[in-house]
Formats: sequence, structure tokens, C-alpha cells
Amino acid sequence: MYLNALEFLEEERDGWRPFEALDGLTDAQLDAEIEGAHGWTARDLISHMVAWQESATDVAKELAVGPESPTKARLDAEWAARGDVINDEINAAWRAFPIDEVRRRLRTVPGELRGYLTVVPEARWIKHADYLRFFLDETIEHYADHIADLEAALGSSG
Repeated sequence: MYLNALEFLEEERDGWRPFEALDGLTDAQLDAEIEGAHGWTARDLISHMVAWQESATDVAKELAVGPESPTKARLDAEWAARGDVINDEINAAWRAFPIDEVRRRLRTVPGELRGYLTVVPEARWIKHADYLRFFLDETIEHYADHIADLEAALGSSG
């Protein structure tokens, strides 16, 4: 699918860019329920997206130094066992964070993930079907899955 990491990283960057607009919402707008979006708030959308980017960052860190990721194996097993309950737990945990922490992670985690992916040998992710699928699932395809939620969050904020 991708000839090199740069192609993936450019597509990922373009896919994430619209979500950066969430940082322009007021604190009250971040905590207001988004109409038609799973009963979520914009904060919940941020938490859902960025927490999975954090997981992908953990996997990238491991792949930067070795050919396997114990974190990915653990995440796969947890998802198989518990599924969407994990997303509910993520949102609950992030609701307890101060809003400044939510904003900090929104601003920094995506770039941190990209930074780590630049040092992972391509053979360990771009040219490795399972890891490439994982990174697609947690980034580009995940962004596309939630673009309507983003539009609803931004639209409901006026």
C-alpha cells in the first residue's frame, strides 16, 4: 500500500490536521455534549483519538529498538477480550484530567507518534502487514471513522 514511510506519514498528517481545530474550542465547548455523536463531548472525542495515538506511540517506541512489540500483543488481546469497554474506560479516565492536560496531549501526542515512526525501520511497520494494519487502524482509518463526529463537534460549537 505504501512505498515508504514518508507516504504514510504525509497521509497521516493530512488526516489528523482537521482534528487540530478542536483546540480552538472553549473549555465549555469541549465539555458540551455533541449532538448525534455517541453521547460524547468534544473532550471525549479528543480522548478517544489521542489515547489510541498514545498506544500507537508505545508500539512505535518498541519497534524502534526491536522487531516485536509486546504492547501491541497486549492491546490485541485486551481488545479481543473487552472491546469497546476499553473506549469507555479511556473516556472516563480523560474526563478526570484537567482540561489543560487534555489540550496538551492533543497538541503533542500526534507529533510524538510521527517522530517515533520516523525512526522505526520500514521493515518493521511499512513492510510488515500486521504492524502496518495496526498503525492504519489507530491513525488514518481511525480519523476517517470519526470525521463526522469532528464535524458535529465543530458545528455544535458555532
